[in-house]
Amino acid sequence: MITMKLLKITVYFLALILTQPLFSQDIQHALIPKPVQMTSQEGVFIFSDNVKIYCSNEVLGEDVRVFNTYLHSYYGFSLKQSSQKPDRDFIELTLDNTLGHEEYYIEVTPNSFGIRGGEAGVFYGLQTLLQLLPVTIDNTVEIPCIKIHDYPRFQWRGLHLDVSRHFFPKEFIFRYIDYLAMYKMNTFHWHLTDDQGWRIEIKKYPLLTEAGAWRKGTHQGHSSDEELLSDTIRYGGFYTQEEIKEVVAYAEARHINIVPEIEMPGHAMAALNAYPQFSCTGLKEEVATSWGVFDHVFCTKDETFTFLEDILIEVMDLFPGTYIHIGGDECPKTNWKKCPQCQARIKSEGLKDEFELQSYFITRIEKFVNSKGRKIIGWDEILEGSLAPNAAVMSWRGTEGGIEAARSGHYAVMTPSSHCYLDHYQGDPTTEPLAIGGYTTVEKVYFYEPVPEELNEEEAKYILGAQGNMWTEYLSDGEYVEYMIFPRVCALAEVVWTPAEQKDWIDFRTRLIKHFDYFDHRGINHSMALFEIRKKVICDTIQGKIFMDFSQEKSMGDIIFWTESKDNKQTTQQKYTAPVEINGSYTILAKVSDSLGRERGFTKQSFFHSKSSGARISLTNPPSPHYNYGSPYTLVDGISGQIPWNGKEWIGFSSTDMEAVIDLGKAEKVNKVIVHSLKAEASWIYLPLSMTVWVSTDGIKYKMLGQLSAEDIIAQERFLTVQSSKSMKARYVKIHVEKAGIIGPGKQGEGHNAWLFLSEIEVF
Repeated sequence: MITMKLLKITVYFLALILTQPLFSQDIQHALIPKPVQMTSQEGVFIFSDNVKIYCSNEVLGEDVRVFNTYLHSYYGFSLKQSSQKPDRDFIELTLDNTLGHEEYYIEVTPNSFGIRGGEAGVFYGLQTLLQLLPVTIDNTVEIPCIKIHDYPRFQWRGLHLDVSRHFFPKEFIFRYIDYLAMYKMNTFHWHLTDDQGWRIEIKKYPLLTEAGAWRKGTHQGHSSDEELLSDTIRYGGFYTQEEIKEVVAYAEARHINIVPEIEMPGHAMAALNAYPQFSCTGLKEEVATSWGVFDHVFCTKDETFTFLEDILIEVMDLFPGTYIHIGGDECPKTNWKKCPQCQARIKSEGLKDEFELQSYFITRIEKFVNSKGRKIIGWDEILEGSLAPNAAVMSWRGTEGGIEAARSGHYAVMTPSSHCYLDHYQGDPTTEPLAIGGYTTVEKVYFYEPVPEELNEEEAKYILGAQGNMWTEYLSDGEYVEYMIFPRVCALAEVVWTPAEQKDWIDFRTRLIKHFDYFDHRGINHSMALFEIRKKVICDTIQGKIFMDFSQEKSMGDIIFWTESKDNKQTTQQKYTAPVEINGSYTILAKVSDSLGRERGFTKQSFFHSKSSGARISLTNPPSPHYNYGSPYTLVDGISGQIPWNGKEWIGFSSTDMEAVIDLGKAEKVNKVIVHSLKAEASWIYLPLSMTVWVSTDGIKYKMLGQLSAEDIIAQERFLTVQSSKSMKARYVKIHVEKAGIIGPGKQGEGHNAWLFLSEIEVF
């Protein structure tokens, strides 16, 4: 089992609790998400195991049962329910159908703790009560008298879990649903099928689980590794329909709707392993053992739709919610182009191309789902070729899909990978467990705004809310999943619940600290990246220098730093007081120790120092907004991108070449330029086709320093080097890197633009 609790600061938190009052005067410092309205009153309510619960409406009995389940799990006791209203020392629950379904009021007096709300609102009020309690209870607890009026900003507050890449038992799914309930999330998006495994029992088609739920091995390492390796251990699992019913009932008792996802027309290898007759080739392909996108997709013949409709009937019988997620993402058109039946479908339906064929596919499935009184939702690729009439869109490739859907009168759930993919790194990748890539901190999640500013007030009404996505290519067990969602789910919960104008990062961070104690006490694994030593490279383009800045979100002590050369020689350790100039190629290291001398944080960063370090740089074409971390200075900050790659240290170009002009500040002799590039074809990232370097003394007239052909680049691969036989005087250096074009047949991402990823330009 991988060790993932990187910073152990429980002692610090304990000291914090012992030196502070049990409750802050402003109680909202403990509540997540932050309530809409809250005011303090005089006095306290004494909470103990002698308190009774009173509710006059039987509908609330299930809420009482669930609350007592949590109370017993956290504190070892439950509260008795009273059939008559006591005089004092009681919790009163009142169902008020005049309020919104999720709205609630709390009024705490010295005699009682009152919760009045809509059907789900009462449950949320009880969740607030649980957050008002300390980590442990010793006999009695004083809860300050307060009044709260609370309701959510968005109706869709979701968390997703992929159980196809890795399977998680029913018991963990229960825990996962508890995590949603803790923070007033109301939608569990259950990704049940994909290329790597079919996880839901379908009685009419037993081979889906007998064959499709099992694969012959699992990918090892990272998908950006040049050599993709898998083990040979049979892996899989699935949920029986009885287990599905248990999970649905468990979620309903916590006022959580489950949105099942049955992937189509792509991501279908597990299904087509079981029933290859519904593919374009009719050939039996193995359930995928690696990650990525595969050509083996559902054929568009009538028999396929009968097969899928039969499946959806059983799915809809199990899940009572309005929406059925049908995927629709990353569907290669390779086999459709070669398939006589798909080409005949295009002709008979008067379609223009395979993109319109996908729209036909989605629309036909939607009509069937609508006929059963349900609606479909799909990833934003379902917009391609025109959107099905009543479909909702889940916008993951940025915000564009959600904007397009809302402007055309379709509902959208915002879940852009840049802010809502919780499988990304949340801290320094050099000290974090393996993740798919990206860099999404708690702070970044917290500052996400689900309503794009491009939408007007009327269009904004079509934004249902937002959702965090948890893909599990690299998450092999429940503890790993917990580590990736906590504490980022707390930030997302506040994004989708609390009014935007009331959000405050510093206030949220203060409240979040208490929740780390909850995590520890309840055995929830979690990241401590919020408290890591943060690294920031400062490019001083006036001086042409770079500096390293260290900081901590929450100080744990003095930061001590030193450097280490390539031959392992170390400088004297010093206390960090100001940004440190980087004037050579070496590694700078830093650590934090607490008052007892125990290490409470560590980080390091290696630098490639050259004449371009900290220089002014301009780009002819902007990089993709999805991979644009600090650009363009990412290319001259002295840091080479890591492999396995993560988005933080690379900039990516999808539709344009990279052309940069570097101003060295003064004329110098130049004879060599090195560009750090990435090859990760499984992630659609390709080496460039060519690279050309020119130099100039005035920025107007340029002379070529050298050029690399495709063959040269293949030979060099990582560090693309143009070197002249003699030095040339230059102040300006222009570099043009030609990206690869469309990804060819048989490759991951076939038909899409290849990506160009670069991380550093060195000039010598």
